[in-house]
Amino acid sequence: MDIAPEGTGLNSATDRRIPIGVDTSVPSVARVYDALLGGKDNFAVDRAVRDKLMELTPGGADVPLYNRAVLGRAVRYMVGQGIDQFIDLGAGLPTVQNTHEVAQSRNPRARVVYVDNDPMVLTHGRALLDANPDTTVITADFCEPDEVLSDGDLRALIDLERPVGLLMVAVLHHLDDAQRPAELVARYRDAVPPGSHLFITHFIDGGEETAQIERVMLSDLGSGRFRTFDEVRGFFAGTQLLDPGVVYNPLWRPDPTDVVPDPMTFAGKIIGAGMGRKP
Repeated sequence: MDIAPEGTGLNSATDRRIPIGVDTSVPSVARVYDALLGGKDNFAVDRAVRDKLMELTPGGADVPLYNRAVLGRAVRYMVGQGIDQFIDLGAGLPTVQNTHEVAQSRNPRARVVYVDNDPMVLTHGRALLDANPDTTVITADFCEPDEVLSDGDLRALIDLERPVGLLMVAVLHHLDDAQRPAELVARYRDAVPPGSHLFITHFIDGGEETAQIERVMLSDLGSGRFRTFDEVRGFFAGTQLLDPGVVYNPLWRPDPTDVVPDPMTFAGKIIGAGMGRKP
């Protein structure tokens, strides 16, 4: 795999090399999220955005923890419904309790394809998954469903004639209205068979408090749209929206074994979640 020359690292304390195509002067959504989770696959420019967001979000470090926890609950639920193949769109950098780890802990034969267009995701994902024949990562823009769903590596693992778990976790809020996110979701929904499940998490409009966060994200990251519960529910058109509907992350099918902070803090109300089943 192409990598930058020796000596260029993620920071001065490491000798880790930077994949070709990574611009360390511009923040990346995947790397900012990694920084929020306390990961090491980020740069000073990403941490600067993280720090701004943390200043505006009391308990901000809990936001990605809620999001990881609800992802795990969603995957476990889908496995319990017989779903054994997953497409994780805009997957981001590997962290704890990744989709394949959760799914394969319940069904060792579950298959997972991660989709992202960040070159660091490809590099780190392939290193992590090298010995896992039932999981892969592909480089593609999730805004191009035809490209994603026709990818040879994806088709080698995913049978689109059988129900699929579609995961859009914290990705649709990086599309503005002009990019027609509802139409994008519909294209994926139409491409999978009945019995497939769609899981979405999304920033929830909380008035002026979240408007400040939105402004920072738009100015520093170029994306980060907060939408109302009704707008997020609209993404589930053509599916049966499962209980409890679209709710704040900590309230979506809570598991007493999850170790998460108080769900009704400000941080607990930043992102909402919902799941639909294609009839």
